[in-house]
Amino acid sequence: MAVKTKEQMLLEFKSLIPFVESLEEMPDKHWDKPIATGKWTVKDILCHLMLWDKYFYEGAIKKIILKEPLTTKHLDFNEFNANAIEYAELLSKQTLIEQFVLYRSRILDAVSGLTDEEFDLEYIDGDRKKFSVHKYLRSFIPHDKHHKKQIEQFLKYIQQG
Repeated sequence: MAVKTKEQMLLEFKSLIPFVESLEEMPDKHWDKPIATGKWTVKDILCHLMLWDKYFYEGAIKKIILKEPLTTKHLDFNEFNANAIEYAELLSKQTLIEQFVLYRSRILDAVSGLTDEEFDLEYIDGDRKKFSVHKYLRSFIPHDKHHKKQIEQFLKYIQQG
């Protein structure tokens, strides 16, 4: 598999923004409907993605730009995700989409300003573990694709009605 450049990775990471913005057209009755039995709703998935972006932006990416120590730690992601689903209940569709775009854009703006060295450099996080922007994007791009595919399949299913 070819190694992707920083620019290619940023384009992939950015590609979720127009997709998420397009979800504003989704009827509200589908927004709060589980995408499959025992699965999350589109709102839950989006809040989950937004809060991970917010977490990594505030605890790692922004800290790298400000040359401050990273505060991200390896969290219990089941607990993090449960909190995301709770938080999703408080947000309107428009607010959630705006927050997703805001944090995703902040990450993109910050990372695009990094040199290739800074992009690949291993920083030490709040758990004293190694963190690099490159590895972060490399792990979150497939995560985005997984959730995008779930939502696309759900949209296809509801269109067939």
